[in-house]
Amino acid sequence: MANAMMAIFPYLDDGTWMFDDAAKDLVREPFVFGIPPMIEALTADIDDAESGFRLIFSSSPFPNHQMQLTRLREEFGGHWYRLAEGQEGWLCPALFKYFDEAPEEIYVMAETKR
Repeated sequence: MANAMMAIFPYLDDGTWMFDDAAKDLVREPFVFGIPPMIEALTADIDDAESGFRLIFSSSPFPNHQMQLTRLREEFGGHWYRLAEGQEGWLCPALFKYFDEAPEEIYVMAETKR
């Protein structure tokens, strides 16, 4: 069984939000196509988020989650998701390093990296 909750540690490098996850063989994996503005909103109250923060995510709701993304459609091996506010973003096929299939919803929370 996969973990119910997962965490990655995004950081800003040369204007691009990205993350590393050695356990999943991901190095400098970028967030693109609508996801960076979502990250900016999530981290607005986190001091020095650009140097790194903890992003907790799950396909199930959890206490204090800040955003709920709803799956829209598949494209180029990844999936488009929408926030309730209407903003859309694409999650690339690296999504499947964390989920067996694209979840209907993804719940997220950002917090200071300790």
